[in-house]
Amino acid sequence: MYGKNIKRIRESRNMTQTELAERVGVTQEHISRLENEDRNPSFPLLEKIADSLKVPITDLLQDQIKEARTG
Repeated sequence: MYGKNIKRIRESRNMTQTELAERVGVTQEHISRLENEDRNPSFPLLEKIADSLKVPITDLLQDQIKEARTG
């Protein structure tokens, strides 16, 4: 569910996948795979993405945090 959050926040910032990819040092394809949850990001990459989107990392992981608390 991190992928949905990355996409939602990225789009709210009017940022393309390519722009985000350039900021964090990966390819646009990598960002696409993260957003579609075809690939799991490393923690350092999540930190870079959160920093580039100017949000706390918890905003990217909010669904996983909720699930861990309830499940």
